[in-house]
Amino acid sequence: MYYDWTYILFMLPCLILSLVCSAKVRSNFSKYSKVYNSRRMTGAQAAQQVLTAHGVTGVRIEPVSGNLTDHFDPRTNVIRLSESVYNAQTVAAVGVACHEAGHAVQHAEGYTPNKIRSAILPVANIGSRLSWIILVIGMLLPVQFNFVITIGIVLFSASVLFTLVTLPVEFNASSRALKTIQSTGMLNPDEYTGAKKVLSAAAMTYVAAAATSIMQLLRLLLIFNRRR
Repeated sequence: MYYDWTYILFMLPCLILSLVCSAKVRSNFSKYSKVYNSRRMTGAQAAQQVLTAHGVTGVRIEPVSGNLTDHFDPRTNVIRLSESVYNAQTVAAVGVACHEAGHAVQHAEGYTPNKIRSAILPVANIGSRLSWIILVIGMLLPVQFNFVITIGIVLFSASVLFTLVTLPVEFNASSRALKTIQSTGMLNPDEYTGAKKVLSAAAMTYVAAAATSIMQLLRLLLIFNRRR
C-alpha cells in the first residue's frame, strides 16, 4: 500500500484546523443566534447604522437565501444578508451584518488591500480552475516537459496570494464593525463580547484557508523538486 507522506505532513494538520475552525463558527453563531440584543436591532438595521456612521451612501441591503451566505457584492454595491441575519434581532446577526457593512465601507473608502484583492481576483479564479488540470497533465508527461508543472504551480500561486491578501481585508472589516458597534452603542458590553466571539471565529476560517493554501503550495514544490 502506498502512503503519500507529503499529504500527511502538509495537509492533514490543515484539514484538522479547518474542521475545528468551521465547528467553532457554527457553534458560536448558533449560540449567539439565540441571544436577542437589548435594542432589538435587526441585522439589516445594524448594517445600515454602520454605513451611516461612516457616511457611506448608495449601498442597498437585501436578504439572500441560505445560512451564513452573507456577503457584500462590490459590483452591484449590495450587502446581502442571510435569512438568519437580515430580520433577526440577535447578537450574532448584528455582528455578522456589521462585518459585511465593514466591507462596504472598505469599498467606499478605497481600502488598499481590498483594491489589491479585487485586482488579483480574475487571475486567482483562473489559477484555481486550471492549475490542477495543468499539474496533472505535467505529471503525466516526461521529465523534459517539467515546464508544464511550473506553469501549474505559478497559476496555483495566484490563488495562494489571493487567500493571503484576503486576511487583512477580513480582519479589517471585523475591526471596523466592532469599533462601530462600540462607538454607537448598538450592543451592551456583554452582547459586544458575544459579537466579537462570532467574528473572531469566522476570521480564523480565513487563517485556516490561507494556511492550507500555503502548505499545498509547499507540498507541490516538494513533489516537483523530487521529480526533477
